[in-house]
Amino acid sequence: MSVSAKNITRLFGSQKALDDVTFTINSGEIVGFLGPNGAGKSTMMKIITGYLPATSGVTKVCGLPVDEYSLELRKKIGYLPEHNPLYLDTYVREYLDMVGGIYKLTGLKQKTEAIIDRTGLTAEAHKKIGALSKGYRQRVGLAQALIHDPEVLILDEPTTGLDPNQIVEVRNLITEIGRDKTIMLSTHIMQEVEAICERVIIVNKGRVVADERAEGIASLKPGAEVIITVEFDRPCEIKQLESIEGINSVKPEGEKLIINVQANIDVRPAIFRFAVDNGLILLELSQEERGLESVFHELTM
Repeated sequence: MSVSAKNITRLFGSQKALDDVTFTINSGEIVGFLGPNGAGKSTMMKIITGYLPATSGVTKVCGLPVDEYSLELRKKIGYLPEHNPLYLDTYVREYLDMVGGIYKLTGLKQKTEAIIDRTGLTAEAHKKIGALSKGYRQRVGLAQALIHDPEVLILDEPTTGLDPNQIVEVRNLITEIGRDKTIMLSTHIMQEVEAICERVIIVNKGRVVADERAEGIASLKPGAEVIITVEFDRPCEIKQLESIEGINSVKPEGEKLIINVQANIDVRPAIFRFAVDNGLILLELSQEERGLESVFHELTM
C-alpha cells in the first residue's frame, strides 16, 4: 500500500480535529477524500505529508512511518496545499528550478523543461507567477508537486477558484498524472470525484463515515431512499401498490405516481408484476439515480 492511516487522532487544544481515523490507499489508486468544511480533510493531508504530527496513531507512506522518516518520505510525496503558496515575483522556470534544487535533482534543467511541458506551462514559462491566471498558477503548483517524480501525490482542493474551463483542464491533467501515481484528492466538486476517482473516503466531524469504491457509492447508506416515477394508462389502487415490499410511500402527481423506495431494494420488477396482475399498461417506469452528492448529504448533514 502507498498510504495508510491507523487510529489517527489530532487535537488542537481541546478540539478534536481527527478522531480515530483509519484507512489505506493502495498503489496506483486515485482516491477522493471528501467532507464538509472543518471535517478534518486538510489536517489529515498535512499529517500524511509530515507537515503536522498526529496526537496519536500511525501514518505510513510507502511502508514507512511518517513520524520516523519525515525527510526521506518528502522525496516520495508531492503536495499541493489548499492555498497554493507561490513566490509571485519569481518567473515560472526560475521557481521550478529552485524547487528542483531543494530536492537536489540531477539533470535539473532537463527535468524542469519536462515538467513545464507536461503541465502545459510552456507558453507561460517566461512570465512571472504573479502575472498568471489562477488556472496557470494551479498548474505551477502541480508542477512543483511533480518535479521530483513522487510516488504519492496529495492534492488539497486543486481546482478551488477556477472557472469551468480551467477546472476541466486541471481535471484532465490530474487524470493523466494518475496513470502512474497514487493520488489523494480533496475537493467539494462532486462531479470531479465522479469523473476522476476510483474510490471515495468521506469524513465528517473528524471521523471516517464511508469508504467505498466509486461504482458502489449508491449503496453507502442502505436505509436511504430513491425516487421512482411511474405512470399507468389508468388510475390504480395506491394502497395495494404501497403494500409492495420496499415501497415506503406513493404520492400522486398529475397522471404520474412518485414512489419513495428503500435504496437497497429494487422494486421495479414487482411494479411491473403489479401492472400485469391488475391489467394496467405501464407507460413510464424511471428511477432517479442516487449519486455521490445525495450520499454525501445523507452522511454529513
